[in-house]
Amino acid sequence: MAFDTPVMDTPATHARRTRTRFMILALISGGTMINYLDRTVMGIAAPAISQDLGLSAVMMGLVFSAFSWTYAAAQIPGGILIDRLGTKLTYWLALTLWSLFTALQGLAQGFASLLGLRMLVGASEAPCFPTNSRVVATWFPQSERARATGIYTFAEYIGLAFLSPALFWVLHAYGWRVLLLSVGAVGVVYGLIWWRKYHEPHESKTANAAELDYIREGGGIVDGGQKATRFEWRQIPALLKHRNMLGICLGQFACNSTNVFFLTWFPTYLVTERHMPWLKVGWIAVLPFIAASLGTLVGGWVSDALLRRGYSLNVARKLPVIAGLLTASVIVLANYVESDALVIGILCVAYFAQGMSALAWMIVSDIAPKGMLGLSGGVFNLFANAAGIVTPLTIGVIVSTTGSFVWALAFVSSITVFGALCYLFIVRDLTRLPAIEQPEQGVSK
Repeated sequence: MAFDTPVMDTPATHARRTRTRFMILALISGGTMINYLDRTVMGIAAPAISQDLGLSAVMMGLVFSAFSWTYAAAQIPGGILIDRLGTKLTYWLALTLWSLFTALQGLAQGFASLLGLRMLVGASEAPCFPTNSRVVATWFPQSERARATGIYTFAEYIGLAFLSPALFWVLHAYGWRVLLLSVGAVGVVYGLIWWRKYHEPHESKTANAAELDYIREGGGIVDGGQKATRFEWRQIPALLKHRNMLGICLGQFACNSTNVFFLTWFPTYLVTERHMPWLKVGWIAVLPFIAASLGTLVGGWVSDALLRRGYSLNVARKLPVIAGLLTASVIVLANYVESDALVIGILCVAYFAQGMSALAWMIVSDIAPKGMLGLSGGVFNLFANAAGIVTPLTIGVIVSTTGSFVWALAFVSSITVFGALCYLFIVRDLTRLPAIEQPEQGVSK
């Protein structure tokens, strides 16, 4: 997607701007793609694991949910870690550890070991999206942030879309253990690439003064001047007392519920509810992920286009999110059609809309208090991944109790409507939240 980079009247306008920020965007996009491969490969392997290890639907629901127990619990510590250690080291540690634990899942011998390793993957992945948000706020002017966010979010889905047939083939040919070991190994190697290539704007040897001036004048943090905050637990309720922060957190819980369904139970739904052959599922499953990836790009493009045309930040950011949440509720219509083609079409529309609403991550960068991007992102993602705890477990109980996904889809649909109502009635005009008073020197943290 093209970015508009008009020449601005700065001291460096005599030089053509470099485009180092797009290389940085490519780096976090690659990391995000691996992040989602590692968390969702369990959904692909689930039927084979269930059969091999003798796990029931409720037990698999617990395994799916376990990722988000620790992922959600580690959001606040992960956000603090980013603010303390910085982007480069935090992301490298997270990427390497979650990839190692993904690979080790391939050695699991039963429910307990699989559950424990799944929890370790969740804890290790916690800093990823708060770090992405921080990188975008650092390297991009406000006028480009929505599309930048859309592009790295696009990577979540496009990797799954184009790699799913290969992942299903590996599963069919070599089994679920080789699948998990292989996916984990890729992440460890990518960690080395990240460590070598990532740098902050003020440390860059490839970004020229014209590019740095452009980012700075657009609100990017190019001088390393974002002081790390000293953490106190009281800062969390201090953030959530602002209705905008609370509203977007509740909205993200709703948005992620649809996402979690597709990342966990979707392949099982196609096999058990729609009775599709397993290898056919590998190709059919591509379509909703392609739709979701397009939704992220459309959401970012619409948001930045509205901003360029003079609409307020409030309209430009909230409109795609609300439209996405309301449209995603059509997932419940899959209960009322017989044709597999129509079912896939409905699911594609729902996931496309969910991709649009993923733009909400951009709002965190817009409203977080200065110096608290990491913590704000951690709080936001904590709510998002409460859905990762509730949704897969609830669906597992529903399917186990009723023997059907009918009420499961109704549950997901109702949650998306709730999210839209949060943005309509809780979130007001989007402005940066005031700085939170820092603890005094010597006060215990």
